[in-house]
Amino acid sequence: MSDTTKESLRQAALFYHEHPKPGKLEIRATKPLANGRDLSRAYSPGVAEACLEIKDDPANASRYTARGNLVAVVSNGTAVLGLGNIGALASKPVMEGKAVLFKKFANIDCFDIEVDESDPEKLADIVCALGPTFGAINLEDIKAPDCFIVEQICRERMNIPVFHDDQHGTAIVVGAAATNALRVAGKSFEDIKIVSTGGGAAGIACLNMLLKLGVKRENVWLCDIHGLVYEGRREDMNPQKAAFAQKTDLRTLDDVIDGADLFLGLSGPGVLTPDHVAKMTDRPIIFALANPTPEIMPDLARSVAPDAIIATGRSDFPNQVNNVLCFPFIFRGALDVGATEINDAMSLACVAGIAELARATTSAEAAAAYKGEDLTFGADYLIPKPFDPRLVGVVSAAVASAAMTSGVATRPIDDIEAYKARLNQSVFKSALLMRPVFQSATAASRRIIFAEGEDERVLRAAQAILEETTETPILIGRPEVIEARCERIGLDIRPDKDVQIVNPENDPRYRDYWTSYHEIMQRRGVTPDLAKAIMRTNTTAIGAVAVHRGEADSLICGTFGEYRWHLSYINQVLGAGDLRPHGALSLMILEDGPLFIADTHVHQLPTPEQLAEIILGAARHVRRFGIEPNIALCSQSQFGNQAEGSGRRLRDAIAILDSRPRDFTYEGEMPVDVALDPELRARVFPASRMEGQANVLVFAHADAASGVRNILKMRADGLEVGPILMGMGNRAHVVTPGITARGLLNMAAIAGTPVAHYG
Repeated sequence: MSDTTKESLRQAALFYHEHPKPGKLEIRATKPLANGRDLSRAYSPGVAEACLEIKDDPANASRYTARGNLVAVVSNGTAVLGLGNIGALASKPVMEGKAVLFKKFANIDCFDIEVDESDPEKLADIVCALGPTFGAINLEDIKAPDCFIVEQICRERMNIPVFHDDQHGTAIVVGAAATNALRVAGKSFEDIKIVSTGGGAAGIACLNMLLKLGVKRENVWLCDIHGLVYEGRREDMNPQKAAFAQKTDLRTLDDVIDGADLFLGLSGPGVLTPDHVAKMTDRPIIFALANPTPEIMPDLARSVAPDAIIATGRSDFPNQVNNVLCFPFIFRGALDVGATEINDAMSLACVAGIAELARATTSAEAAAAYKGEDLTFGADYLIPKPFDPRLVGVVSAAVASAAMTSGVATRPIDDIEAYKARLNQSVFKSALLMRPVFQSATAASRRIIFAEGEDERVLRAAQAILEETTETPILIGRPEVIEARCERIGLDIRPDKDVQIVNPENDPRYRDYWTSYHEIMQRRGVTPDLAKAIMRTNTTAIGAVAVHRGEADSLICGTFGEYRWHLSYINQVLGAGDLRPHGALSLMILEDGPLFIADTHVHQLPTPEQLAEIILGAARHVRRFGIEPNIALCSQSQFGNQAEGSGRRLRDAIAILDSRPRDFTYEGEMPVDVALDPELRARVFPASRMEGQANVLVFAHADAASGVRNILKMRADGLEVGPILMGMGNRAHVVTPGITARGLLNMAAIAGTPVAHYG
């Protein structure tokens, strides 16, 4: 990686943390505070009632406060990622990031707490004093052996789960990966020889986990930077390492690697060599988990052992050992049953749940998320992918069950299957639902052309596309302007080096482009001179012609200008045969889940036939996100109580849809509150064929759809993905001027994925 690229990535990371507001977390109220009555309940005098209930019974804290879903992520910054002892304050971005993962993956609220205390016993005192605030404690990035001391003291004195993720999270995922690797290799824990490098917190915890799974202590050979840990060694020793000391004259990794079945690396790059691998047993298992560079690169290991089973800590190789497979879900299960600790039974249940999930049939959602990868259980698929939506249900339920069985649950769950179902329903209530789209885009390798290629947002999006997908960005614009702007804002991309350029002022394909446009438009009043002028000045038309000629796969335009102006040129050039704009669909990602709105831009007053097309298109696109469409046709009219107007057109659209079987749910016409409130709908129309909340709202007037979209975006903090142009086979999308660079990246991912055909 060049110095320029490194600096570009550094600036992009800093920009992410600074804008639009510093940091990655904020606190929001969950109760109304709109008048004096609310105030008297939230604070004095009403708050006293909750206080007294908790005083009488401390368990009531989980009923009347947020404590039961609140975790502290605590660090003193002495062993942060690969950065070392950078101090408590500098560790705050990492701890904020950990809190975000808790929230996004398991809907657990977190406070990140950075403590400027290096004495482990004093740090433990501070953590223990925080007990009344939290339902659980996640210790993070505390150096060894201090982390062992802090965790032990906190576990002894606190009556809530205390979990050092660097140790136990890694150990649980390694345990799951090892379980399945041995199954693939046809070996058992009881019989294998393990050689490990790295005597830190994670390494020791992994070895202890493997002992719990059946490995014999005498078969474990631990090495660190000073060589083998052996009986009598005094250099850099502690009780945790000493527990694995071997009585032997051997002293180096090279001495002990012979005949090893499993190499476990949590050390540094290049520690394991091909010669070492050659000394291991047939079908060796190699867990090279150092980041960012493993102890040995997979291709190097396979050069001497083609049948090796390999895991790393990196996402660009199969079998990524990632703590995110564990910690959100083990805490979710522990909190939900009010566990007083995370014990061995719960950790082993987590191991088993993760391992079993990899062996199970791959879900449709996981297949969509990782399109192009073989997710069949085997050497290259030992553990689930981090974004497998089944993790929260399977793992958290297993942990909760183990907590109840082992007697540490203070709030047992009566129906564990119902609990698992509730967890599964919560999976898509966050921006993580975009992840399947990004993974599909990674496999698609499509060429995305941007009409407004000189726009700073487009340039930032193009940089992100190169970093996050395999798509090729093509920018329409003047190369010198693009290069100058990239330099000014600190981007690494350069014209015709990293991105392709179509230069309206001087492009060798100019004659091909204007003749192509003239051929399409010559019977619609466009002369050769007009075609030449348009291909010099109209970047949307230029982008559409590039797609028409097969030089790009999809066009994104609209960062300035009016939607229908852009749409008219797209329709002129690309609207042929079955391709024509059916409608615009906006995905709004809200606090309580996703909501799709249509048609926001294409048809001002859609006919019943157009409404039917909008609904069919919405069903197709909603399924791209792994969501089953539940479509409400919205109007002021309520199930026939108004004879004319929008209700009439919606009823006619329903008749069209009813003319043949459909494999998705739709219902209407109804007001928005009836669509979103199942209890209200049951009162006003008990015969409704829709169950639960609608997740797609289709309107009979663009003003209504656009108004709802904008209100959700501006007043409900909805994150918009879109508008997605339906009916054009993913060949073009028109965004709106308010779109951000991240929004453009989302649209590029949308443009880079296939559209399934339903209905």
